[in-house]
Amino acid sequence: MKVIDFINVSPTAFHAAANVKSILMKNGFEELYEFEEWKLQKGGRYFVMRNGSSIIAFEVPLCNYAGLCVCASHTDSPSFKLKASPELTGINGLIRLNIEGYGGMARETWFDRPLSVAGRIAAEVGGTIKEILVNIDRDIAVIPSLAVHMGKARSEERANIQNEMLPILRSEGAQKKLIDLIADTADVKSENIKGCDLYLYNREKGTVFGADNEFIASGRIDNLENVYISLSALLNSMKTSQKNEMLRIYAAFDNEETGSLTRQGAESTFFNDVIVRINEALGVSSSEYMRRLASSFVMSVDNAHAMHPNYAAKADPINRPALNGGVVLKFNASGRYTTDAVSAAFVKTLAERAGVPVQEYHNRSDIAGGSTLGNLMNRHISVMSADIGLAQLAMHSAYETAGAKDTEYMEKLLTEFYNTTIKAGCGGQLELIR
Repeated sequence: MKVIDFINVSPTAFHAAANVKSILMKNGFEELYEFEEWKLQKGGRYFVMRNGSSIIAFEVPLCNYAGLCVCASHTDSPSFKLKASPELTGINGLIRLNIEGYGGMARETWFDRPLSVAGRIAAEVGGTIKEILVNIDRDIAVIPSLAVHMGKARSEERANIQNEMLPILRSEGAQKKLIDLIADTADVKSENIKGCDLYLYNREKGTVFGADNEFIASGRIDNLENVYISLSALLNSMKTSQKNEMLRIYAAFDNEETGSLTRQGAESTFFNDVIVRINEALGVSSSEYMRRLASSFVMSVDNAHAMHPNYAAKADPINRPALNGGVVLKFNASGRYTTDAVSAAFVKTLAERAGVPVQEYHNRSDIAGGSTLGNLMNRHISVMSADIGLAQLAMHSAYETAGAKDTEYMEKLLTEFYNTTIKAGCGGQLELIR
């Protein structure tokens, strides 16, 4: 499956954004830079990156745009980040890596797996600081669990990262250190590497499984599955709809798993900055832009929990998404998800037109849930929004499971969304024009 191929070559948010960029450029998109003036053309296709890990793409319609049509996802996944000077002093001849947790990973799933290191470095080259993507594309580390014969240690689920989860990298007598491996991969001298954003990643490849090949399993399904599907839907819509009046936008943000509190996160000004500059380049006044926001919609696309067959009591008594059961609408009374009656009706109408089944998700009332992109984006640009996703098991595991059919459902729904023009009316009325 193409989505698995995408995940396999995207070990970090930096690689995911770079792969999105490559696909966009192959489809006629032009890169814009934040430090340059933007000159946009009707019918033009553009994208802009921030931090090398977040990316926003858009197509300018041939007419004056009626509103924003946005799919937002995130490029990052829970993992372990390497600290500065990551190699620790040897113990019993073994050198370990000094790491810290990134996001809320299921710690126990990282034990006894083949691991490697990927991310980006900042190197000084000829007096210029240059960012370089790196991926040591082979197994180099493992986090060994404690043998059961040693007695029951602290539950692996609650294992202490600093004391009990440090990966073994090499023996004390090994010829190369980690910095040497990174320098070789980046083709720079180790002394020229001035900074690193490096992460562990699970080397196990994604796969299709099940009696009828109805499931997929991989690391980073949350949320690279939707990063790829949203992009595919955008490109599909450009092939099938030439008369669409919406400003079609694709956004993939970094750092959602840590609260989006960065200059490239969903809660940053990145999205609003891009929209302001688009309006400026197209000659759209502030008041006109505000009117067009009323005919805008954001699909916050991030995965949802399927009911676990071995832990059914953990799910809501009724709202229990299933693998391959269709796109999931996510609800939360405290506003952690943006879906309400009107935005849910909007999504269900699109789904009916696309022939896509829809499921609904609520947490158990006594279990707190997480949040995602929609409500964070709304703090800077307030438009109608729904939180949707695909049902999956083992969320935040080093190796997650989802439904193969669901990827097709989501792509069909989002393609229909991108092909729809929205017209706002009195009393909250929305007209969906295909």
